[in-house]
Amino acid sequence: MKQMKKSNFAFLICISIMFCINNLNAQQMLTKKEAVKLALDNNYDIKIANNNVQVAENNTSVLNSGYLPTVTGTAGATYNLDNTEAEFSNGNTTVLNGAESSRYNAGVSLNYTIFDGLGRHYNYKRLKEQYQLSELQARETIENTIVQLFSVYYNVAQLSENLETLDETLLVTKDRLVRAEYQFDYGQNTKLEVLNAEVDINTDSINIINTKQDLKIAKRDLKLVLGETFTEDFNVETEVDFLLQFKKDSLFEKAKQRNVALLQTEKNIAISQLDIKSGKSAYLPTLGLTGSYGWNKNNNNAASFVTVSTNTVLSGGLNLSWNLFDGGATMTRVRNAKVNLETQQLQKENILLSIQRDFDNAWDDYMNKLEIYNIQEKNIITAQNNFDRTQEKFKIGQVNSIEFRQAQLNLLNTELSRNQAKYAAKLAELQLLQISGELLNVEF
Repeated sequence: MKQMKKSNFAFLICISIMFCINNLNAQQMLTKKEAVKLALDNNYDIKIANNNVQVAENNTSVLNSGYLPTVTGTAGATYNLDNTEAEFSNGNTTVLNGAESSRYNAGVSLNYTIFDGLGRHYNYKRLKEQYQLSELQARETIENTIVQLFSVYYNVAQLSENLETLDETLLVTKDRLVRAEYQFDYGQNTKLEVLNAEVDINTDSINIINTKQDLKIAKRDLKLVLGETFTEDFNVETEVDFLLQFKKDSLFEKAKQRNVALLQTEKNIAISQLDIKSGKSAYLPTLGLTGSYGWNKNNNNAASFVTVSTNTVLSGGLNLSWNLFDGGATMTRVRNAKVNLETQQLQKENILLSIQRDFDNAWDDYMNKLEIYNIQEKNIITAQNNFDRTQEKFKIGQVNSIEFRQAQLNLLNTELSRNQAKYAAKLAELQLLQISGELLNVEF
């Protein structure tokens, strides 16, 4: 009877494991490419950055350049109801009660700046540089979001692999419990072996529960980065390809040319140079063109000599203004712009030094973590062989449960360490690609 119960217990374990595997296969697979696409389409930081780019692009339109004229239309109407007593030069007197009169006018005026000391020219070029700067800022946001995305994505992948490893460990421990109960029933060992197996099952089960909870939290974090709400659970890819194909020197040259922080500083330098030129334009005169067309009509009351009068006016002209001295405001602006330019140039030198340091650190970090991962891969083979041999000896009674458990834990810890090393090396590679400006040029 006991043997039948144990057989049923083992059968139920197999059925539950098969159910879990089928359930995992039925879940949606979120690939790395799909995750990147969802993040680019739905991440709110990226949406805000894209809106800022759109505003900067709108500012570069000719409608915001100052090169187009301004046209103003005016119109008006006045109605009067007067009580008038008029005395003429010949002595006649006229009294008008409720005398009506009205006036109407309409006009169009045009103003156009022909020359403003090249101020609008430099301002327009500044707007274009500002637009390119906003594109670089959006690129920086995208790069940071992708690094954040994969940091969470690979955390989900690592926890998923850890969960599979823990499930396999629990299965082995449960099999050990069944074996210990058999041996106890036939008097081949003591109750202590059964109790030890039960304790180990509880320990493995608790590890699985904690890992499942961590996995749920990690998946929620991933959904937040994606800006997307999934109605169903999902799995992620656990395969990792290391994409770095550059040598250190060539990759560093790319960093000095494509690093997004350095490119932004260079744009700020160009903007500061244009600010100096724009400020100096105030020293020059401004030449403008004006033109207007007006129409007026007066309907006078009976006391007036003219009953109705209508006139149209067409005028045009040039005006020249030259701010010979503005109290030193222009001179102050130019001086400050020069100081800002010097500040931007100093920042560029500082960023170049930072890039050198960050690149060297990222390169060494990547190489070290990649080497650790390769060692851990080899260590898996050793730990697996050790466990297989210990398991065979355990089955024939040459190894006790404590030694078997130790070999099992060694294999488990080695697999968990390998998983951690794999994703740590991949994230280190992404950090290195980001510093070198090549993050958006690789296939994920």
